[in-house]
Parts: sequence; structure tokens; C-alpha cells
Amino acid sequence: MTLVVVTGVSGGGRSTVARALENVNFYVVDNLPQALLLDMAELAFRAGGAARNTAMVLDVRSRAFSTDLAGAIRDLKGRGFQPRVVFVDADDEVLIRRFESVRRSHPLQGDGRLADGIAVERGLLAEAREQADVIIDTSHLNVNQLRSRVEELFGGEDARRLRVTVLSFGFKYGLPPDADFVLDARFLPNPYWVPELREHTGREEEVSRYVLGQNGAVPFVESYVRLINATVPGFEREGKRYLTVAVGCTGGKHRSVAIAEELASQLRHARLAANAQHRDLGRE
Repeated sequence: MTLVVVTGVSGGGRSTVARALENVNFYVVDNLPQALLLDMAELAFRAGGAARNTAMVLDVRSRAFSTDLAGAIRDLKGRGFQPRVVFVDADDEVLIRRFESVRRSHPLQGDGRLADGIAVERGLLAEAREQADVIIDTSHLNVNQLRSRVEELFGGEDARRLRVTVLSFGFKYGLPPDADFVLDARFLPNPYWVPELREHTGREEEVSRYVLGQNGAVPFVESYVRLINATVPGFEREGKRYLTVAVGCTGGKHRSVAIAEELASQLRHARLAANAQHRDLGRE
């Protein structure tokens, strides 16, 4: 299994690291008490499957957290695990600005200043920082840059790729609320009015051939293939992992289904991870 232990200073970006690991298919346990570190690792190992990539995020605020985090990591190694320890850090001045911007106190400052809490925490985490396999200084990283850094370290190329769902739907049933693009296929003649096609769907060859054979149908699909191809690098750069392209016709049975299948096929031909789904197929 792949086991990652994430720790670091409060305000350094542990939550962003946790979300980035989830993006690359890690099972993430946040705010885990140190005393449960070994138990959680053994549980994940026995579970296998989705837990074969597990990340455990340790927070100094846990009452079970002690000064011996480094010892707990050594215990993991002694039981045959090979954890990769990620330590998230930032300059004191940056941490102070981050806490002040959200008007939060440091979990260890007590009645003192923010700087006092940061100093206490650094003392508790000093040995763990020395043991870290990866130290990520987030002082000059924004959220997207930090996320990208983690995904580069722990996600394969497939895990970081944008996945496109081409979703057919019927306008009379309402717009899909999660659509990033909405395409309207109602400019094409409706196979519903062709008696021999009425009972068939856009997934069947005779309907697909009829729809795609109409004037403008193929250029319509090709134009959106070019558009989606042009936007994918930007979406990936901004951390988007799922894109929904909704294709609508009146009832979601003929035109939108045929167009969605063809669009998904052409996107796959362009080496994008794309699949077609049909929200309203079968509702009529």
C-alpha cells in the first residue's frame, strides 16, 4: 500500500494537501490522533481496495498528539510500513497574516500572541520535520499551486487528467444543474416525427445516422470538440477534475443522445477521458 502521513504547522495548508490527495484517489483520514496512527495503517492495509492509498493528516490540536510524533512514525516503519511523511511549512510572517485574515487565534497561543503559539508548535514538530521525506514551503504558493504540487508528487498522470462527461437531457425536464457547457441540439430535425424512428433512441444506428446526416450536425459536434480541447489545459491548470457537457433536445431521446455519443467518441479520439451518459433516456 501507499501510506502518506501529512503534518506541519497550523495555517500551513494541511487541509489543501488533504483535498489534493483525495483528488488523486487517496483515502484521507483528517485530524487523526497520533495514538491511532499505527492502528489506522493496519486497518487500511487489511481493507485493501480503495484504502490501498491512504493518507493520514495529523493535527497538533488533537489532545492525543504528543511530542513523540517522530516516535510514532518510527513505529510504523518498525511494523513494515513505508510511510512518506509530508511536512507543510510556511514563514512565521506568512502564518501570522493568514491567521489574521480569517480572524482566528492559533490553537496553541493561549493568552499570548500568535507568534507565541507558532513558536510552541514549531518546538513540538521539530523532530517530525527532520524526519519528513517531503517539506513543502507554502509561503509563496497559492491554493492551486499547492494542490498541483501535491498531485505531481502523489498522483499518476491519469489521476490528474480532466474527465469529461457528455450528458444528454431533455429541455422539457429541466437543465442539468451541474452542467459546465450546455449545447442545444434542437436546431436539427426531430426523428420523433419520422414514424419508423419514433420508438428508437439516439443510441441506435438508424437514429444516429439520421441525426448526424442532417445539415450542420457534424460541424456542430466538431466545433465543440475544438472548444473543449482548447479549454481543457486551463481547467486542469485551475484544478478542475470533472467537466460536464450537457447536450439537450426536446425530450432527451433522439437528437441529444446521438450527438452526445458522437461528441464523447470524438473527444476520446482526441485523447481525452470522456464518456456519454443519458439522463432522460427512457422517461418518455
